[in-house]
Amino acid sequence: MPELPEVETIRSGITPHIQSRTITQLIVRESRLRWAVDSNLPLLLQDLEVWQVRRRGKYLLLDCLHPQQAGRDGCLLIHLGMSGNLRILPKQTPVQKHDHIDIVFDNGSCLRYHDPRRFGCMLWTTTPAQHDLLKNLGPEPLSAEFTAEYLYARSRKRNCAIKSLIMDSHIVVGVGNIYASESLFQAKIHPKRAAGKIAFRRYESLVQHIKNTLQAAIKQGGTTLKDFVNETGKPGYFSLSLQVYGRKGKACPVCGTAIKEIKLGQRSTCYCPACQH
Repeated sequence: MPELPEVETIRSGITPHIQSRTITQLIVRESRLRWAVDSNLPLLLQDLEVWQVRRRGKYLLLDCLHPQQAGRDGCLLIHLGMSGNLRILPKQTPVQKHDHIDIVFDNGSCLRYHDPRRFGCMLWTTTPAQHDLLKNLGPEPLSAEFTAEYLYARSRKRNCAIKSLIMDSHIVVGVGNIYASESLFQAKIHPKRAAGKIAFRRYESLVQHIKNTLQAAIKQGGTTLKDFVNETGKPGYFSLSLQVYGRKGKACPVCGTAIKEIKLGQRSTCYCPACQH
């Protein structure tokens, strides 16, 4: 699944192409996504201008307005699901299998949504902050709100594994499986350690490594393991920097101990048994 760095890569990539552009047409070839695409969506979006492209966790938000008709403002909420991607293309580009939706703009370009598994979504809302998918999300991990003090306070009296805590979107958004594993390795914390029993100084290290890991992944265009490509169809290269994720049985880059893999919350979790405690 595209995680925060992949979604941020797409957001920054598509923004120069669609911000301040007017939507002339929405072409829906397949409406059966995770939630069915509203049949009124083509009419709702027609002639609206995209004035801002934001990200909240793993969601993209296209804020739209009509320059002449008050009351038509709203937000297109997009999630890429397990295998979705968005690409900027000329509108006449031949359609491929699984190219489900085109957002066509006044300059002849389109934002094409491709999703083989159809677990993504494209929803319209006039109140994004109160939308059920967004209203209970925790702070952004790269924001000033996400601090060691905050995470330490939220961890008290919690017996859940620390990896589960930092992957809980109600605690902090966007720290998916790859980046949680890598951050815990950098902070030398065992992924199964009880969150409530970790000292404050270790949370200081963990928060900083979460921020550093995500920033590094964004800089390298995200992590491509199978499906992810950016807005131009290119993969991300952070996979070349992975220290533990997906490296079961290989030597730890720090101490040489074989990397172990366990299941935690039904997710594959790799760690170094010597470095992380």
